Amino acid sequence: MKRIILLLVLLLILTACSSCTSLTAENLMKDFKGTEIDSSLIGNQQQNSADKTTEIADFSLAIFKRIQENENTLISPLSIISALSMTANGAEKNTLSQMEEVFGTDIGSLNEYLYSYRVDLPTSDKFKVSIANSIWFKDTKNLIIEEGFLQTNKDYYNADVYKAPFDDSTKNDINAWVNKKTNEQIKELLREKPPENSVLYLINALSFDAEWQEIYQDTAIREGEFTNKAGKKKTVDFMDSAEYGYIELPNAIGFSKPYADNQYSFVALLPEEGFSVSDFIKSLDGKLLINAIKNQSDERIYAFIPKFTFEYSKELSEILKELGIKDAFDVNLADFSAIGSSEGNLFINRVIHKTKIEVDEKGTKAGAVTAVELYAGAAAKTEPKIVKLNRPFFFMIVDNKFHMPIFMGVLNDVK
Repeated sequence: MKRIILLLVLLLILTACSSCTSLTAENLMKDFKGTEIDSSLIGNQQQNSADKTTEIADFSLAIFKRIQENENTLISPLSIISALSMTANGAEKNTLSQMEEVFGTDIGSLNEYLYSYRVDLPTSDKFKVSIANSIWFKDTKNLIIEEGFLQTNKDYYNADVYKAPFDDSTKNDINAWVNKKTNEQIKELLREKPPENSVLYLINALSFDAEWQEIYQDTAIREGEFTNKAGKKKTVDFMDSAEYGYIELPNAIGFSKPYADNQYSFVALLPEEGFSVSDFIKSLDGKLLINAIKNQSDERIYAFIPKFTFEYSKELSEILKELGIKDAFDVNLADFSAIGSSEGNLFINRVIHKTKIEVDEKGTKAGAVTAVELYAGAAAKTEPKIVKLNRPFFFMIVDNKFHMPIFMGVLNDVK
């Protein structure tokens, strides 16, 4: 069966400034029950989904504008916001307020939105989507985890909780958990045992497995010319199809191509000739972008997508500081006391984001890893338009209900 696979693994590493003394890991969730969430919450959050999706899109674009350069770029907004939201559940005072200001919303409503998004994920025989979360904390007398922090992440993220020695057995346990939750697509997350000062891991894994709504046939694959950002022309394989989701923005046109049962879509936006993809991205905000997707017309177009694959990684801590999350990265100012207590003050050391995407006639394979490391211390019918992605373009993978940008990227070159 021809399928598309999107894989999301999110890793948060919390460590302490002072050295902590020193499985199969013990799963504490056997007796740790989540609080039942009011069922009306889902309906309320769906009514407010436009605002929350716009806020997440704004936050994601703010990051994207600061990292997009000459190379191919890919981030997972859902991964990044989920990682930081779980972390924010342990933040207090100015540390929390700075994070909420950058998110564009308070952590309580963000928890509710991400909860409603997770529990309302559609699934069928043709596509399967799942999100899993876990918390791993070091088995040491110097670390005491607040039950309220665990309870919140259990309630809203359905997180499992493991107590582990943070040695080679913990590395093996975490890799086994990730391998299982990503349907064996990501077999190894940790190459070495947790660092000496690490005391807590929060991991999110998302698995997306679906077919294109219309699979490309061999006759729909033909060679064409792609001009990369440097102006070099190269011959690549293009996939062509007729689509019915035409998108128009100032200085760009594009289309959406649906996956199975029209639950998710690949969205591509091509800046007009003479207008760089970087300048186009700078002109965007969350509301403009989401509204353009929501208001796409059913006008028929001929779409040409190049086959491409690439990997991308970025350490995001400096960018997040620029956006206003400052105290969380400062050993003296960070306040993550709602997580618990340790020998040293908890603070974020790094936020590592890694992604990979593959687009071909079978569909799309994409994955992302985000690591947060904390230390203590409708148009009129006309002739079909043609949108040929034969030069740098902006793309996203979105769900068609909330219009959440699950992945967001730029293809500057086909390698």
